[in-house]
This record gives sequence, C-alpha cells and structure tokens, in this order.
Amino acid sequence: MKVATFNVQNLFHRERSLIQQTRGKCVSDWIIEFDTLLKKKKCASNTKRLTELSFLLDFDKTYQNPYVVMRKKAGELYLKGMNCSKELKSGELTDWNGWIKVQTVPIDPEATNHKAMVISEINPDILVLQEVEDKMSLDEFNKFILPKFNCESFPECILIPSSEGKGRNQALLLKNGYQLESIKVHKIDDSENATQELLEYEIPTPKGRSIHLLSAYFYENKIDKELAFKIRKNQAYQVSIIYKMFQMQGKTNIIIAGTLNAPSYCNSLAPLLQETDLKDISKCKTFNVEFDEGKDATYFRLGAYRMGVNIKQQDYLLLSPELFSSVKSSGLNRKGGWPEKRPNWRIYSTIHNKNQAASGHPGVWGEINF
Repeated sequence: MKVATFNVQNLFHRERSLIQQTRGKCVSDWIIEFDTLLKKKKCASNTKRLTELSFLLDFDKTYQNPYVVMRKKAGELYLKGMNCSKELKSGELTDWNGWIKVQTVPIDPEATNHKAMVISEINPDILVLQEVEDKMSLDEFNKFILPKFNCESFPECILIPSSEGKGRNQALLLKNGYQLESIKVHKIDDSENATQELLEYEIPTPKGRSIHLLSAYFYENKIDKELAFKIRKNQAYQVSIIYKMFQMQGKTNIIIAGTLNAPSYCNSLAPLLQETDLKDISKCKTFNVEFDEGKDATYFRLGAYRMGVNIKQQDYLLLSPELFSSVKSSGLNRKGGWPEKRPNWRIYSTIHNKNQAASGHPGVWGEINF
C-alpha cells in the first residue's frame, strides 16, 4: 500500500486573497505606523491619519462571495447563481464590454502539469490532497491531466467542501482496489476564526484489512501568530483525542495526513507529536529525498525535514506504531517546488519561474508492507 499527501495549493484557479503579494518598504512602514497608532489614545489627528492609512492599505476593498469564476483554460467566463452555470459572452445579457475583476486567479497551466508530474512520480494507491478548489476541478484534473503524465486516473475521487469558503478543500483519491467504506467529519475547533474540519476515512484494503485515515488541515495566520498558535494547539489536542479513542477501540492501522502549518519543534503540535505514540514518516530510516546542492547539503535548518532538506516542514504523514514498523520505503518529492535563493535542489527542467511551480509544498509518501 502506497499512501501520499500533497498540498497542491489549488489545481486551476486560486483565491485572490491567498496569493502572496510582495510588499514594498512603503507598505511595510504603513502597516507598522497603523499598528502604532491603534495603540495610542484617540484624537483627531490620529483618526485622520488612520483613515489615510486604511485607504493606502486597501482596507476599503472587501472580498465578497464569488459570483464569477474565470478559468484560464480556453478563457471561459462562468456566472454562478443561475439554475446552471452558463458561459457568457460580453454583450450577451447587457451591453457590457470590457473587463471584470474576479475573486479567483487562474493558475499557470504549466504549474497544473507539474502538480500532475509530482503525483505521477509518486503514484500512490491512496492520495490525500489539500487546498483543492472544487469537485469539478478535481474531476477534470483526475480524468484529463493525470493521464497525460502516465498516471492512471483514480476510480474513486472524493472532495469534502470546507466551511472556510476560500477553495481550500480536502480530497481523497483511491485506486488499485482501495475503496472508501465510510467518512466522518469532525469539528475540532469552536473558534469563529478556525473553520477547518478533520475528515475521518475508513478504507478497506484489497485483502480485507481496514485503514483509518485522518485528513487534517490546521489553522494558519501569518499576521496574528499568537492566535494561530492557540487555535492550532487546540486542533492538535482534539485530533490526539480522536487518535487515542481509535486505540481504545482496538484500531491499530491509523494514518494522520495533511498540512499542519507548523514545524515539528513548534509547541502547538506537541499534543500530536509528543503526547502520542504517532511516528513521523520523515524520521523513518527509509525516508528518501534528493538533498540540497552545495554547502546546504551539510546544513540543518531549524524546522527542516532533516539535514540537507532545508525546507520548513508543514506537511506530515504520521503513522501508528504498527504501520510505522511496516514501512517498506518512503520519501519526499519536492521537484515541483521553486527554490527562491537558498537552499537549492534539483527541480523539473520545465519549471522556469515561481508561477510554474507545482506548489510551495512537497509531496510526502510512504509504502507500507502489509
């Protein structure tokens, strides 16, 4: 059995607010000034300056629920909210003729191809995907993009919409006799800021054994890190409780896969990584990955997967002791990534810039010998 987890950061189109924008010095200075003024007493001059800064920082621009989705493939424009989605041409319903700003941004087709190349190279029986925009995109990717790279389509293709509303849904793909027996959605946080769900899958193997897979996507907030830490630690605690309940019920073949959005040393993940007997597959002796080139090959960055693999760990494949002891081979595929400066590693020769990268996350996989 080969299982993998891969945060694809969307397949064909991505929420505009999730795309990292490069900040100039002016913007950074405005943010610092804005935060400083918020802590001071209210007065006319401060209020006036806050109003000016809010305009400069685009606080007046709000993002509502999307009614239009632009797909770069063939350039179709679809309008949501009717009885069925319908392709519109400018001037068809009104005399409008021009451009419209949409909430999602199309992903470079080469990036979509590189996502498929990563999955094809891993070629798993059980595939957990994070940050998938919708079921239509998943089906199109599975049926038409994967086969282009000698990867057989997955007969079972399941997507569970998240309550977040930003196109960061979780998906499960199965093939080679693995089928979904049941699915359960767990609410692991009561905070109004955290809307990620934990998905529990029961998957029978072709030989009749059951795998219990938990797909997780933990909260991330790069601005308010203290809030993110608090929410993430509670999520980790809730997942650890579910894992321990599995053990009490006599379930031994347990996998927790997904994006936990923190390195392994972070205390927010302690309930999972330190207070249970779960094993991180990256610590397995069979864990295989191409190392950084040059000086970075002997460097061990804090929060990295291991020496010579100096990318911050955010994605995990955690196994119960019974499964960890049966790991035949494992590894990490980061050939679809884009090294900014340091460290550097070998990537696909068809990636020429950051926009063509498959994802900012690697694919993590493990082959388990039953």
